[in-house]
Amino acid sequence: MTTATAGPADGGPKSEDGRPRVGLPTRVKRSWDTHWYAWAMVLPVVLVLGVLVGYPLLRGVYLSFTDATEANIGRTIGENHIPATYKFVGVDNFWNVLSGKEGNFYPRLWWTFLWTASCVFFHYTVGLGLAVLLNRKMRFRSVYRVLLILPWAVPAFVAAFAWRLMFNTGDSGLFNIVLGKLGLGAVDWLGDPLMQKVSVVMVNVWLGVPFMMVALLGGLQSISSELYEAAEMDGASPWQRFRHVTLPGLRPVSSTVILLGTIWTFNMFPIIYLVIGPNAGADVQILATYAYQLAFQGVRDYAGAATYGVIILSMLLVFATFYRRMLNRQEATR
Repeated sequence: MTTATAGPADGGPKSEDGRPRVGLPTRVKRSWDTHWYAWAMVLPVVLVLGVLVGYPLLRGVYLSFTDATEANIGRTIGENHIPATYKFVGVDNFWNVLSGKEGNFYPRLWWTFLWTASCVFFHYTVGLGLAVLLNRKMRFRSVYRVLLILPWAVPAFVAAFAWRLMFNTGDSGLFNIVLGKLGLGAVDWLGDPLMQKVSVVMVNVWLGVPFMMVALLGGLQSISSELYEAAEMDGASPWQRFRHVTLPGLRPVSSTVILLGTIWTFNMFPIIYLVIGPNAGADVQILATYAYQLAFQGVRDYAGAATYGVIILSMLLVFATFYRRMLNRQEATR
């Protein structure tokens, strides 16, 4: 006697809508049969990201729970192999940093917040002003757009070294030459702690404005001209049209570029490191540059650098989550 196995066609397990249930292996096979070309194209990217991003990230998270330093990390010198002797310490590193016991986190966190807020503010306001100007009909508008986008096309390290030359002390720097022509004294741009902060903010604003300008210009061009015509017919002033038509129309673009700008600026390592160089004082170090200093300068503290990296990543993830939820809540209440 033979027994028949119930399958999808003869009364097998059903889903809530009455359709036969399909197991996970079957769904995976169907997806591969249907979209094999897409999977084949994506696979190299996934492998590269796994090697270049995934493994270092997981390795850094692991090191943040250890006491790994240059002295106890495993290494090979010639034919001799020295085994690693660092050990697992749990959350001690995070407690030392977040409790203030380490003494370096909160001063640098405050400056990182101030650095990020000031740069993103100038990025957005200057970029919006330039976008509004370039959205109008004028002669040589295409030329102006190309010239204003150039800072974005220049590699960051090239721009940093160019600005460093202009910030030179004495009479050799461009800015001090201009100040001398105006009858003012020379400024120690790269030596004084306050002027170091002003210098790096200037460089980062110069680099970040083109991206904001291009993104906001695209947003402005997507706003219907009929809205401006209707507002003008209702007697709205230019400021009222800007406030009640332009800004609401730019809200989707603005929310995205502000989020991206905040994340990029919070981790903007090359500007501070290349413009100020080894003379960067403790007051000018942001969290990212201090993590690099822990990992690659002096007695290398790999565990401490990894701890800072995990904290930075966690703060940005929390900020991005709450920022998007706040925007979604605002959209729902309108």
